[in-house]
Amino acid sequence: MVTLHPYLNFNGNTEEAFNFYKSVFGGEFLVLQRFSDIPDAGRIPAHELDKIMHIALSIGQGTILMGTDSLESMGHTVTMGNNFHLSLDTQSVEEATNIFKALSEGGKVDMPLEKTFWGAYFGMLTDRFNIKWMVNHDLKQEAKEQALTPEAETTTL
Repeated sequence: MVTLHPYLNFNGNTEEAFNFYKSVFGGEFLVLQRFSDIPDAGRIPAHELDKIMHIALSIGQGTILMGTDSLESMGHTVTMGNNFHLSLDTQSVEEATNIFKALSEGGKVDMPLEKTFWGAYFGMLTDRFNIKWMVNHDLKQEAKEQALTPEAETTTL
């Protein structure tokens, strides 16, 4: 089953916005990654390194509010209509692939579906109705679940 989460884009004030949302909804940040945390951070100007690459806050049972700072140095701009994505978490790589392929038909692939440095199978697209989507499958969680699944016992006679 797919889980849907809103993903918000900000003009450099993601941290301020999410501290506000945290004061409203309570809880703790599930993830807080800065652009300085990425492997090729050297290509990002020093004044943008402390900006938020990804943040996540649980705001209810099964709902996670996520966000990022849009970096001007990477050609990102935020305007009404492109300041959010619908982010889908899938149960498998196959489900992610099928959904991504179906949603992108007649639309535009913004980031191909691929394995990422943060341990996900992830891609971004704009569908034919100009809605922005993120499709994600957590490969690290999948590995944890597989490690916890007891293997079938075999007996030899």
